[in-house]
Parts: sequence; C-alpha cells; structure tokens
Amino acid sequence: MKSTLQALNLETLGHILVSFLRQRSPLAPLQFLYARSKNFFQIPLPGFRPFVIGGGAANRQVLVTERNKLLWRNPSDPVTTLLRHGVLVVDGPEHDNYRRELEPLLTPGYLQNYIPQMVRQVDRVTATWKDGQTVDMLVESRRIALLIIMEALFSVDFWDDLPRMWKSILKVIDYISPGAWIVFPNIPRPGYTQHIRALDNYLYQIIQRRRSAPARQDLLGHLLDIGLDDGLIRDQMLTMLIAGHDTSTALLAWTFYLLGQNQEILSRLQNELEQSLQGQPPKRAAGWQPALLDEVIKESLRLYPPIHLGNRYVAEKITFNGQTVPAGERLFYSIYLTHRDPMVWKDPDDFEPERFADGCKPPPFTYVPFGGGPRVCIGAAFGQAEARLVLARLLQTHRFQLKSSKVFARMGATLEPSPGVLMRVQRKTE
Repeated sequence: MKSTLQALNLETLGHILVSFLRQRSPLAPLQFLYARSKNFFQIPLPGFRPFVIGGGAANRQVLVTERNKLLWRNPSDPVTTLLRHGVLVVDGPEHDNYRRELEPLLTPGYLQNYIPQMVRQVDRVTATWKDGQTVDMLVESRRIALLIIMEALFSVDFWDDLPRMWKSILKVIDYISPGAWIVFPNIPRPGYTQHIRALDNYLYQIIQRRRSAPARQDLLGHLLDIGLDDGLIRDQMLTMLIAGHDTSTALLAWTFYLLGQNQEILSRLQNELEQSLQGQPPKRAAGWQPALLDEVIKESLRLYPPIHLGNRYVAEKITFNGQTVPAGERLFYSIYLTHRDPMVWKDPDDFEPERFADGCKPPPFTYVPFGGGPRVCIGAAFGQAEARLVLARLLQTHRFQLKSSKVFARMGATLEPSPGVLMRVQRKTE
C-alpha cells in the first residue's frame, strides 16, 4: 500500500498545518485525512505511523467480527504500565473473568443504589459556590465525578482527601495521555513516579482498612469476597477510578459548554426538568428524565466522545475494504471521526440534539461512544445514569452563563475542553 506520507504534496501538508494551528488540535488534520482517504489512512509522522479507520463497517470488524485479530494490551503503552492487570488492559480469558466479576455491580439493575449518593455529592460541591461566581465546569465536574465514584464503588467519603490527592490524580491522567512517549517509547518521564506511588498507597490503605472492617455490598467488597490479592484489587480500583471519573468529567464539561453556546436549548431543558422533577431531586435511576435530557447527552457524546479513539495492537493481519494492516502494527478506530462523518450525519459539526429525537437511531456502529461488542465499556450504564442525574440536579438548582469565549478539544486520556469551561453560576430561588 502506498503510504499516506508518500502521497502528501506540499499543498496538502500546508492544509494540514493550517487546520492544526487554527483549531490547536490534531483533530482537524485527522478529519481532513479521513475524508481524503475514504476512512482509511496512516498518520504521517516519523516514528509514529499507526493506521486509522472509521465508519460503521470498519468499526464492526474491530469490535465484533474480527476482534480476535486485535489485542488491547500493548506493553509499551503507559496505560498498561499504570493499570497492570486492570480489566481495561487485559485480553482473552483474563479480561473475561474480571469483566464477569465486575459487571453486575455496574448494570442498570444495580444503579438505584447509587442515586442518593450522586445527588448528595452534587449538592456538597455546589454548596461551595457563591452566587455570581465564575467556576470552571471542567474542574467542578471532576470534583463531582471523583466524589461519586469513590463513594459508590468503594464506600469512601473522599471529601477531605480530595484536595491532597488532586494533583496526583491529574498527574496520573497526564501520565497516560498522548505525548512524546508515543514516538520515543523509552524516553525518560520524570515527575510521575511519586504521584503514582501516592495514589497506590492511598488505594492500598483503603484495601487494608476494608479487610478488617464489616463487609459492605459494593464493588470493593466484591473484589475482596472473590479472593483477589491486594495488587489485583488495586489494579481494578485504579482502573475504575481513572477511567470511570475522567470520562464522566469530560462528558459533563462538554455538555455544559454546548448548552452554554445554545441558550435556547439550555432554557428549554431547564423548563422540562422543572416540570418533570417538581422541585424534588431525582430519586430513581430512570423514569423521570425528559426526552430532551437524553437527546442532549447523546449529542454531546456524538460531538465530543470522551474516549475519542480505540487503540488496538494488530496480532493478525486484518483487511478493511481491500486495504491491509499487517500484524505488529498499531491500529486506531476513531470514534470522533466516525461521529462526524458527513456520509452519516447531516451538518456533522453542529450541536443538534433533535437528531436523536423520537428514538431515532443511526446506522449500526456509526455511533459508538462506549465502543461496542463484547468489550463495550463496562461502566457505560453507570456513566450514562450518572451524567443524566448530575446534569439534571445542577440545572435544577442553578443557572449557568458561559463565560469562555473559545475552547479547544485536547486529546488527553479523554477528549476534554481546554483550557476549561468557565461559567457564571447563580442559585435558583424557589
């Protein structure tokens, strides 16, 4: 196959550079290459030339029909080093065993247990806001998401520990975010070890306290009951903590940014929530949400999927529409590019929640914010319920005015708005 790098001329390279500088993100050049190459290309960087695919047919191959030709675990990636044997970064029977043990506590039938905790943590965070204050909803969403996941899954009140653990959590997220290590895998990375160790020590302390405490019916209690050693429990806890809270953080922050840009939709959603909730906080996992809330969340996930690409290692050569990816290569299936494919979505870059109205469903595997197939995101049900409840409670109690003039999509561990989402907050009067 003729490489994308060889095929690029000066005019094309100029277009890529201009689009990168305009949006301050690699996403614009990737969109250009995706459209130019009909959904299959190589990233043209020296030392880093992964294959990128997208679209419903290719996604189905990666996620379902030929998934056994691909591996999630890549020993050279920092996420593997960090999470060790977490369910996210293992393959085969090991993954299936962990998933079978963890999944029941994250399914819709178990979500009702978490609702009061979620509402309480939202209210604790908003109680620190002052009327007229400008807050960064990226930061505030992270505070809420961390408090929720620590209490819901591990029965830990993280409120007092959050300030001292904050920097370590951010550094650990940065450790697994794209950087120079992609091109130079063995490059020294000083400044991370102490923060990884601090987070490890914190989790090991929680595990030790729970071993000598009365049993609790939460995810940590289940990991203890099935006899995992402390190291394997740590791996699953850290996986849930990092992946679970960071995706929710990005989703909530982007949703506030999009609503802030679309005041008519924001006002309509707040009115519908008032009619639905009648002044009471959400008390059930389902059955109370106005349709618009669901549509807004789905459209936010389409435009800015927190996990914007899936990373795979090719164990056996695989062919996409006549184009072959050899064994030993890195393959990305791009959720972001799939979600903005003009062949599937009308006005793909526009925020239009109504495209999901009346149960409208896009073609199979063209909308995959949580992946798909047997390795669909294990926390998808938990995360979706959390996002709807947190957003509803925040909009029920406060008014929001966007102050950020422009944000950019930063390709970190998740796709997050940079430098943040600044909003003026005002508590609603009864």
